[in-house]
Amino acid sequence: MTDEQITLKKWIDESNYIVFFGGAGVSTESNIPDFRSTDGLYNQKYRYPPETILSHSFFVQKPEEFYDFYRDKMIYTEAKPNKAHYALAELEKQGKLKAVITQNIDGLHQMAGSKNVIELHGSIHRNYCMKCHKFYALEDITFDSIPRCSCGGIIKPDVVLYEEALNDDVIEKAIYEISNADTLIIAGTSLVVYPAASFVKFFRGRNLIVINLGNIAVSGVNLKINGRVEDYLNPQNIKKYLKE
Repeated sequence: MTDEQITLKKWIDESNYIVFFGGAGVSTESNIPDFRSTDGLYNQKYRYPPETILSHSFFVQKPEEFYDFYRDKMIYTEAKPNKAHYALAELEKQGKLKAVITQNIDGLHQMAGSKNVIELHGSIHRNYCMKCHKFYALEDITFDSIPRCSCGGIIKPDVVLYEEALNDDVIEKAIYEISNADTLIIAGTSLVVYPAASFVKFFRGRNLIVINLGNIAVSGVNLKINGRVEDYLNPQNIKKYLKE
């Protein structure tokens, strides 16, 4: 093992309350593009900037164009959990990992078996009528140009768009888990999206670990690993990390 892996193993062995905070880089191995890399969503050319299309006002004013983009660029029905997702599920099963806090909306952590998943930005798998609040699954919104409820209302994905606030209960849960963690692993995110990025300031534990390709906007890091999440957190490595 490398020095970084040895340190990671030691800290996982010694920890009793690990919290994982992840972003788009956790799902890139599942063939879901990230946002800010060279080939990411925000560096592609569209009729409108992605930040505009993924805003509340755009959804209200141009729902058909919103859904064209949303179905094409935000929904990946063929995506499957990757090694990192399964590694985190195994850490939770072993009692080491207490929560996954994710900025992703793909639901892959749950597919891999993680139970305590806090979705800061919602999920593509939950959709609600804006009029009567009836629930609809993902497959219910993938056909019509503007999906409508049986009551006639427009169905909106339960994802946090630009101009929308995060759910207060979700924020409270995330802060609770981070503030109780003895080890916080931040991975696959540059931490430039607020208010999610601000939650790290509530960490009071011993070990702040970052696994990310490129820079990250956080201070006080004890271990910085410049690499892919799945190269360090995968089922094979987890077995090594937990082996006596």
